[in-house]
Amino acid sequence: MAGLIKREDIDEVRTRTDLKEIVDAYVTLKSAGIGSYKGLCPFHDERSPSFHVRPQMGYFHCFGCQESGDVISFIQKMDHISFSEAVEKLAGRIGYELRYEDGGTGPRREDVGKRQRLLDAHKIAGEFFREQLLTPAAATGRAFLSERGFDREAAERFGVGFAPQGWDALLKHLSAKGFTQEELKLTGMFSEGNRGIYDRFRGRLIWPIRDIAGDTVGFGARKLFDDDQGPKYLNTPETTLYKKSQVLYGIDLAKKSIASKRQLVVVEGYTDVMACHLAGVDTAVATCGTAFGADHIKVARRLLSDDGTGGEVVFTFDGDAAGQKAALKAFDEDQRFIAQTFVAVEPSGADPCELRQRKGDEAVHALIRSRRPLFEFAIRTTLAKFDLSTVEGRVNGLRASAPVVADIRDGSTRMGYSQELAGWLGMADPNEVLRAVKTAERRAHSQPDAKAGVRAPGQAHAQPAGQGQPNTQGRSDVGQQRGSASHGGQGQLADDQAEPQQAADARPALVRPDPRDPQGRMEREALEVVLQHPGLLTAGNWQHFAATEFMVPAYKAVQQGIALAGESAEASSQWLEAVRSNVPPELESLVAELALSPLPATREDTLMRYCRDILRRLFELQITRLKEERLGALQRMDPALDPESYQLLQRELMELETARRQLRGDG
Repeated sequence: MAGLIKREDIDEVRTRTDLKEIVDAYVTLKSAGIGSYKGLCPFHDERSPSFHVRPQMGYFHCFGCQESGDVISFIQKMDHISFSEAVEKLAGRIGYELRYEDGGTGPRREDVGKRQRLLDAHKIAGEFFREQLLTPAAATGRAFLSERGFDREAAERFGVGFAPQGWDALLKHLSAKGFTQEELKLTGMFSEGNRGIYDRFRGRLIWPIRDIAGDTVGFGARKLFDDDQGPKYLNTPETTLYKKSQVLYGIDLAKKSIASKRQLVVVEGYTDVMACHLAGVDTAVATCGTAFGADHIKVARRLLSDDGTGGEVVFTFDGDAAGQKAALKAFDEDQRFIAQTFVAVEPSGADPCELRQRKGDEAVHALIRSRRPLFEFAIRTTLAKFDLSTVEGRVNGLRASAPVVADIRDGSTRMGYSQELAGWLGMADPNEVLRAVKTAERRAHSQPDAKAGVRAPGQAHAQPAGQGQPNTQGRSDVGQQRGSASHGGQGQLADDQAEPQQAADARPALVRPDPRDPQGRMEREALEVVLQHPGLLTAGNWQHFAATEFMVPAYKAVQQGIALAGESAEASSQWLEAVRSNVPPELESLVAELALSPLPATREDTLMRYCRDILRRLFELQITRLKEERLGALQRMDPALDPESYQLLQRELMELETARRQLRGDG
C-alpha cells in the first residue's frame, strides 16, 4: 500500500540533493555572481537568460515567467510528475530509503537499486545499437531510413540504432560490462531457450523507447530482412520498467512543446513521430503496440494541464478500417479528457511519414490543420456504413448514429450535433432525429452497465472534493501527497470550508510592487538581504527587523511571512518554503524573486559589507521615523499639564538617538 512520505524524509531528500546538479541536466548554467547561476528558462521561450539558481539556498526563480521553487518542484515541473513521484525519484538518485506514514510503503532500497541497474543496462544497450548503425552490416537499415527521408542527423536525434544479426552480440557486450544473466533476463532485451538467453532483437532497426524523464525503458525493433520470421515490429515485452499501456514514444522530446503549446498529436508509429518532429510538429507522440488508453490519458492530461482552458488532443489515423476503428476507440476514451479532441485523417491513407516523403513538411502541417472534432468523425464514420440515398439506409443510419449522439454529455453540444445529424441524413424534420436521440438516451440510462456519457470538449466533469484536480502550484509539502485543497492547490473545498475560502477570496489582492519604485527600494533591498543571508542577523537584528514598520503592503506581507517562518541560521529551501507558505498566494513568486535577486557585490567581503550596510540603513530609517513621531507628539504636548508623559517622550527620544549612534558605530 502506498503511503504518505514522512515530512522529515522529504526535508532530508531536499537538503541532500544538489539543485545545480539537477538543473544542469536540463539547462546550461553560467556563473551570475557569488553562489548564483543563470541560464535560459526551461519553462518559457526567451533569448536572454532570466532563470536563476542558488544551489546553497536550494532555490530557483525565473524573473521572466515567475516560475520558482526548490529541487522537488523543479523535477515536478520538468518531468510532469507528482510531488511523491518527484521525491521518490530524487531519493533513488541519492540512495536514500524513504519512510511512509500509516504503515504505507514505497519502493524498497533494493528495488530502487535493481531499477537503476536495469536503466543502466538499457542506456548501454542504446549506445551499442547506435554504434552498430554505422557498421557495414547495417547498410540495409541505413537505406531504410534514407528512403523515408531520414539522414544520419535525424537518426542520431532520435537515437535510432541497429541490432546485429547474430544471436549474442548484445549479450556479450552487456556481460562484459558486468551485468549478470539474472539481471539481463529482467530487461526484456533477451529471450530464453534451452541453452540459456540470447538476443531478442536481431537484424533489426532499433528505436529507444524513453519515459517522460528521458530514461530508456524499452526498445522497438523493425524487421529489415526477408529471412526474419518475426513480426514486422517487435517491442520489449512487459517488464518492471516497460509498461506499454503507460509509455508514449517521443514523450521525452515532445513534453516541453506539449506543455507550452497545449497540444498533443497522437500518431501511429516511430517513423511518424520522427517525420512530425522534423517537419515542425514537435508535439507528436505514438503508442507502442497498443491503443491509446486510460494510462496514456493520465500522462497527456498532466502535460496539457487539462483544465478546460484550451488544450487539444489530435489523433491521426490511417483512412482504412483499422484506422477508423482506432479513432472510434479514442472516442470511447474521450470522456476522460477536458481538452478538445480531434481526428485528422489523410483521405489517401498516407501516414505522416509518407506525407513528408511525397509532399514535404507543409503536408504534415496541413494534415494537422485538417483535424475535425472527434464527435463529428465518430458520427460520420457510423453514417458511412449506410447508403443514405435510400430510405432504408437513412433509417438505419439514424438508428446507428443516434446512440453516438446520445453519448454526448453536454446538452447544448448534444442538441447541436442532433441538428447536424439531421442535415447529414438529409432529413427535413430535425425533430425526428431529436426523438431518436432521446430514445437512445432512455435506453442507455435503463441499462445498468451503460457507458457513462461523453461530455463536450472543454466541458469539465463534476468531481468529488479533492479528486482529479491537479496541483499546479508545485507546492513542496505533504499536503500535495494527499491531493488536498490546501493553500496552493486547486481541489474543491468541503462545504464546511467554503465560507472561510470565500472570505479569503474577498480579500483584495496585494499589488506586486515595481522594483524600480524609490519609495519601496530600501524595504526591497532589506528583504533581499534577510532572505538570502539570514545568518548575518544577530538576535538584536532580528528584533529590529521584526519591529520595523514596512510601508509597502506587499513587502510588509513578506516581512510578516518571515516572522511566521521564524529566525534562521542560514537560507535554505525549507525555510524559504516556510516563508512562501505564510504569504498570500499572489506573493509566493515575489519571495522567490527577492531570494534570488543578484546583490551588487562580486567578492565575499564586499557582499558582507553591503548586507550589513543595508540592514543598518533600514534600522536607521525606522529610528528616524520613530523620532519624527515622538518629536511631533512632544511639540503638541504641554509639559505643565502632563509632565510625566513629557519626560517619558524625552527619554524615548534619547534612547532612539543612542540606538542610532550605535548603528553608525560612533557611540
